[in-house]
Amino acid sequence: MIVLQVNQVHKSFGAEEILSGVKLEVQHRDRVALVGRNGAGKSTLLKIIAGEMSHDSGDIIMPKDLTIGYLEQQTNLESDATIWDEMMTIFHHFREQESKLRRLEAQMADPDIYNNPEENDKVMKEYDLLQHDFKDAGGYQYEADTRAILNGMKFYPEDYDKKVVSLSGGQKTRLMLAKHLLSKPQLLILDEPTNHLDIETLSWLENYLKNYPGALLIVSHDRYFLDQVVTLIYEVSRHRVKKYTGNYSRYLNEKAKQYELDQKQFEKQQGEKAKLEDYVQRNLARASTTKMAQSRRKTLQKTEWMEAPDGNEKSARFGFTIGKQSGNDVLNVQSLKIGYSSKPVSENISLKLYRQESMALVGPNGVGKSTLLKTIMKELKPLDGDIHYGTGIQFGYYDQEQANLKGNKLVLNELWDDYPLINEKDIRGILGRFLFTGDDVLKPVSTLSGGEKARVALAKLMMQKANVLLLDEPTNHLDLDSKEVLENALLDYPGTLLFVSHDRYFMNRIATKVIELTKDGTTEYLGDYDYYVEKKLEIAELKALDEAESMTEVKAPTATSTSQINKEAKKLERQLVRQSEEAEQVMEKLDQQIAEIEEQLCEPEIFQDHERVLPLQNQLESLKASHEETMAQWLELQEKIESI
Repeated sequence: MIVLQVNQVHKSFGAEEILSGVKLEVQHRDRVALVGRNGAGKSTLLKIIAGEMSHDSGDIIMPKDLTIGYLEQQTNLESDATIWDEMMTIFHHFREQESKLRRLEAQMADPDIYNNPEENDKVMKEYDLLQHDFKDAGGYQYEADTRAILNGMKFYPEDYDKKVVSLSGGQKTRLMLAKHLLSKPQLLILDEPTNHLDIETLSWLENYLKNYPGALLIVSHDRYFLDQVVTLIYEVSRHRVKKYTGNYSRYLNEKAKQYELDQKQFEKQQGEKAKLEDYVQRNLARASTTKMAQSRRKTLQKTEWMEAPDGNEKSARFGFTIGKQSGNDVLNVQSLKIGYSSKPVSENISLKLYRQESMALVGPNGVGKSTLLKTIMKELKPLDGDIHYGTGIQFGYYDQEQANLKGNKLVLNELWDDYPLINEKDIRGILGRFLFTGDDVLKPVSTLSGGEKARVALAKLMMQKANVLLLDEPTNHLDLDSKEVLENALLDYPGTLLFVSHDRYFMNRIATKVIELTKDGTTEYLGDYDYYVEKKLEIAELKALDEAESMTEVKAPTATSTSQINKEAKKLERQLVRQSEEAEQVMEKLDQQIAEIEEQLCEPEIFQDHERVLPLQNQLESLKASHEETMAQWLELQEKIESI
């Protein structure tokens, strides 16, 4: 069932065109992502679909009874209610039904009604019918569901009586997300839902959304999240939207393949066009060949020649260098206690950082990751313990709050005031590498978006030429393309990295060591994020195995059956992985066949011949249908593999 159709939607702000001829379709239980640069129009399109913004022309078609939930990037949740009472506003209908059930129970207990068979029978029938409807609608489990979702969003029973107005911006966003998940609209629209979530909460949200009963339309810059959740990608670029099947990683591969194919087809057509133009030019004036030349000129005029494929949009270009090399020992933290005099945050912190290492700090929100970086930078005093700094250390610090940017300064002066001996042309050149060109450098910093402020902060960091970079959530506010540029710059960086991030894709590319921070200390993992997750699971499994073995004396048969179940699960997983790989091979073959036919259809001698086009078109549609069917099978296999 189609829950949403966007047809030829246009939107402009004044003379600036944002969206042009946008087409998009969402079916029941689709998991759809909108991807594209910051400022491409993704959030604008979501607001139009959600009815929060008008559009200039085109149609938004959806069923009349469709329920929609829309989570904006910045929520305006203002309420004097407690967290629990705010969540209960979703279930006012259940509350009313509960009140009616209690009234009916009181009537049934009333002697006057109880002793009147006719009246009593009437009340009993009404009670049975209402209780049946209440049960089927989930009336007996909505409070349990509320607790489960609040727990997933890191709101615990001791938080239930807190006033919503007392919450931070991030907490309000998480609470609003919890409300939308609990209300279960048929179309759930999420604009950057992973902001303000730690890794544990992200994992919970991914698993919840995989089984969500409705359709999802998501904007997110979290590539790991997109790979786990979505099965359809719509790319918003140059005011238009293009559809890709699969998760984010598959979208990147398909986009690269399609661009290469389009470029070859374009070059081939341009060659054919040039030959026709040359023939016309050489033969039009000759009496003997003028008719043939005129015929070819008509062909040139009537043919819809392919436009040059869109290449990559302009990207930031930057890298990090160092002024001088540091010693081999960069940091040695021993038994450190951090926080504030009135409120310690974490203790027993120990870590060692060596030259050219890349260390990621992970842990739940509130455990003190940012506090640790500030303590290392000497912005906060340690409450206890020692920090030993290596020789020749020069720190560069990226603050996720971007507190070091002055709101009343111009972008140009933000850099120039720190480096007054560099001429204006060179400062402008540096800003140009971060996509600030022309009058962009004369904008006040206070008017910049989060992504633009992040690029200014990165430009300042690049100019420091520090040999140790401390980065606090460096990928926040960056679009997918800017994240990739930053990753490549950090991979080429000859210095040392210590960073905090919730971006698991980023950690996988950058980290060579992971330090897990808890309130009681640190644990070191010598690998990237996937290695860290793998070792955590291994530790949990060993712990469970130890607990099982401790019970073998009492329940020996259970241990044997558990071992057998594990063997069967691994056998099933191997079978599913093999089937998944076979499905991928089939899809690759179908992709190749589809590409070959599309290439044939672009050849002038074929696309001008209707009798030759028709069978090729039928074959193309058949291959695409087979591809979609195989893709569905592959996605089903992936879900089964993940559930083991």
